Amino acid sequence: MSLPQDPSLFAMGVWSVGAGALGAAAVALFLANTDMFLSKPQRASLDYLEDIDLKTLGKEPRTFKAKELWGERGAVIMAVRRPGCFLCREEAADLSSLKPKLDELGVPLYAVVKEQIGTELQDFQPYFKGEIFLDEKKKFYGPQRRKMMLMGFVRLGVWSNFFRARSGGFSGNLEGEGFILGGVFVVGSGKQGVLLEHREKEFGDKVNLLAVLEAARKIRPQASALEGN
Repeated sequence: MSLPQDPSLFAMGVWSVGAGALGAAAVALFLANTDMFLSKPQRASLDYLEDIDLKTLGKEPRTFKAKELWGERGAVIMAVRRPGCFLCREEAADLSSLKPKLDELGVPLYAVVKEQIGTELQDFQPYFKGEIFLDEKKKFYGPQRRKMMLMGFVRLGVWSNFFRARSGGFSGNLEGEGFILGGVFVVGSGKQGVLLEHREKEFGDKVNLLAVLEAARKIRPQASALEGN
């Protein structure tokens, strides 16, 4: 292949290719920062949540249906994306700051995790003031599991969340699966239903704490729970 004899034509060709590449990169970056390519969450029905199998984390694990968590008093439940993630630890600490008010309302605070690796849950516990259960089948992350892969690292919102959590003094590690997105649920007692469902749209997309409290105040405890006071 012969090069153009006129150097200016060659330079113009190189500039055009470079400009085209930069333009394509700019468009890709712009699209990655919109919600256009984010998978849309599928709402979880009460029937779906009730039938989820959870496991306790003690020396003698017990498997039970998730509906036990909110049967009498309702519950606030965090589906943790990854216990070692500093963004998840930040949200866990935020939710734990509500515990005194939730205790006044008689509403328990729980978390579910996908896996149990080494001391990850033990290291997570200082950030979360509620009981933690294992969701081995990852049902709380469904009905349609959503993942954020490498695209997450070019989203400006994610980087903003990184800086916010780091500035707050949170740190973490890279242990475990962290691409399946988590969320937060407020479930009413009995058949009252799902009062709030927050699905993480990107890494570090936290639930609104005021919305959690507002939903928790709507919970109507079962008569048996009131009689137990």
